[in-house]
Amino acid sequence: MAGFTRFGAVIISAAVMGCAGTATDTAADSELLQGANEDTATISSELSGGVAIGSTLKTTAGLNLRTGAGMDFRVRLVIPEGARVTSINRSTPDGSWYNIRYNGIDGWAHGGYLTLVSAPSQPTTPTTPGNASARDQAISRAKSAVGFGYRWGKGRWIPNGVTSSNKGVCTGSCPNCTYRGEYGADCSGYAAKVWTVPSSNNVMTVESHPYSTWSFNAANSQWSTVSRSSVKKADALVYNDGSAGHIMIYESGDAWGSAWTYEARGCAYGIVHNLRSVGSAYKGIARAGY
Repeated sequence: MAGFTRFGAVIISAAVMGCAGTATDTAADSELLQGANEDTATISSELSGGVAIGSTLKTTAGLNLRTGAGMDFRVRLVIPEGARVTSINRSTPDGSWYNIRYNGIDGWAHGGYLTLVSAPSQPTTPTTPGNASARDQAISRAKSAVGFGYRWGKGRWIPNGVTSSNKGVCTGSCPNCTYRGEYGADCSGYAAKVWTVPSSNNVMTVESHPYSTWSFNAANSQWSTVSRSSVKKADALVYNDGSAGHIMIYESGDAWGSAWTYEARGCAYGIVHNLRSVGSAYKGIARAGY
């Protein structure tokens, strides 16, 4: 959090509260689809109106899987021609970009290189508080922010609404960084929204940054320490050494090795879903009620 925040009689500097810096992102943003341009690809008539969640689609060329719905989002991987993918959320309003899953990895791909193979036999109901566990709801909130920028000392985003115009852009090295945009979060602002702590912090579009990594690393009635060997989906991994800190939402994998996480990773990355190693400084914490 920029500046200083008072916790009782103690004043904690931004360096203590913020997230650890990260290396420069080296993803191949300029890579195109086997010589084709995503931005001018023609959408097939069968996809122009969108498809049902859970539909099976097939790629017609090598297709970039990106972190958001637009060519300026980072390329996560290239899906090979003829591969089957699954629609996991709604498309962009014009049907040009689709939120899909390939080999367990989620991202966005241009509909100009996708064709419909089959629709689900029963309509798939999107995750809502009424039909999902508390942990599933938290992961759904975490997923909805992927693609938005890293915004120091802030915490808000438009659920499932990231576009090239609203994602926000961070430049420089935080906390001395520059941000362009109204939406995004740093690591602790993101975790607080995903966990909805306090309980009033439950509207993703409302700006709120109630805690720091110092807070999450300390005792609190809203969360408790758990063994890293027993962390579960939607628990968090946090560290704070007095001068730096970071927090991320655990999804799956080895919490002592390589784990799939959701995190506001840093200025060069933004909010991401990634497979990463977890250092020994981290401890596991679980939200009360999960």
